[in-house]
Amino acid sequence: MAGLIGKKIGMTSVFSVEGKNIPCTVIQAGPCVVTQVKSVATDGYDSIQLGFDDKKEKHTNKAELGHFKKAASEPKRKIVEFKELTGELKLGDTVGVDTIDEEGWVDIQGVTKGKGFQGVVKRHGFQGVGGQTHGQHNRLRAPGSLGASSYPSRVFKGIRMAGRDGNDNITVQNLKVLKVMPESNLLVVKGSVPGAKGSYVIIYQ
Repeated sequence: MAGLIGKKIGMTSVFSVEGKNIPCTVIQAGPCVVTQVKSVATDGYDSIQLGFDDKKEKHTNKAELGHFKKAASEPKRKIVEFKELTGELKLGDTVGVDTIDEEGWVDIQGVTKGKGFQGVVKRHGFQGVGGQTHGQHNRLRAPGSLGASSYPSRVFKGIRMAGRDGNDNITVQNLKVLKVMPESNLLVVKGSVPGAKGSYVIIYQ
């Protein structure tokens, strides 16, 4: 299977055989239901649509209810398409964490925590402390000059300034799989994963 939908549970640590303390992330990976199978003949391309995390019918509109009814599935909160497939899947099939190779490597995509409006020190890593001998008075965390004055008389695009930080779609590549627990649908990977606790992540094998 090329991918799987999961939910970030949190971080913990495990000990290796050599006695090293390894930080890791625990993810509830699946079970996911195949809610649609797309093909070149009907849709112009091949892909598999997976649904994850049940939601109540009263919170689902009629169009979505009809869509999930074709797959004989409960309504799902998260739906993702996967174009690259390694196996044959049919409508209504269930895909679990057992499709991920233990001791393998995965790429995980998620949305990072939103930080709101932030200054240049936190957003871009500016030093924030200039030389006091250069006429600096009370501008410790200011961005400094944005460009020339008379020419070009404007600020160029791409100048690093204060603004909204975080809440970005990020993919972390080559995370080592430490443990796969099919009985509880848990996946343990080495290192950190973007997003807050309870946020959805997409796992690519």
